[in-house]
Amino acid sequence: MWTVRYSRQAAKAIKAKKGTNKLSDEARGALDALHLDLEEDGPTQNTWPHYSKLKNQKKGLDKRHCHLVRGNPTYVACWEVINTKKKVMEVYYAGTHEKAPY
Repeated sequence: MWTVRYSRQAAKAIKAKKGTNKLSDEARGALDALHLDLEEDGPTQNTWPHYSKLKNQKKGLDKRHCHLVRGNPTYVACWEVINTKKKVMEVYYAGTHEKAPY
């Protein structure tokens, strides 16, 4: 079982009640489902749409992303493996594709 934590930025987007950082209800539900999948199966999530490891990262970084909701806007989640031995990862972004940090 993996531990999934959230960066301050991702947690803020999840808790936002209104404004540009707010996740749609559909995206929030998808993020909850992704959280469960990450805990159970680890960082590799081949069943999620557009899942991939992010390329051109600094050596030693293991960052990944997937789409939560398709359409306009498209919502994505990005996470990083923090510690493989302790099975810890962090979701560092949840929001629209346009503002994704990759």
